[in-house]
Amino acid sequence: MLKTYRGSCHCGAVRFEADIDLTRPTYRCNCSVCRRNRFWPAIVMPDAFRLLAGEGELVEYRFNALRNSHHFCRICGVRPFGIGNNVPDGQRIYGVNLGCLEDATPEELDAAPITYVDGAHDNWQQAPAITRYL
Repeated sequence: MLKTYRGSCHCGAVRFEADIDLTRPTYRCNCSVCRRNRFWPAIVMPDAFRLLAGEGELVEYRFNALRNSHHFCRICGVRPFGIGNNVPDGQRIYGVNLGCLEDATPEELDAAPITYVDGAHDNWQQAPAITRYL
């Protein structure tokens, strides 16, 4: 069920809202950046994501093939979202960090299904052999 959630970085400088269905898959990735900052995204389309404040406080980071942009608050360092610019169907997507949602209940987060992906080896269709640490 689609629901509008509000979220922010830790210091509150970056604020957003997004329409997310937490009964749909969420993702945990073992690539170097997601693993290091424990990024846990739900995927939303551009029309379902609204940046409310803090555009000037965001720092963009790209690595490897430079396909995806990772956005961090320059003040507190939290990564509230990322943008996938080269996904299989060619459409741009937003990855909203569930850890940044202010009004998602523990029950909603606990029930959200997780799909594990092996981004460390560009093997997006198969889970890595070990996932508990993600």
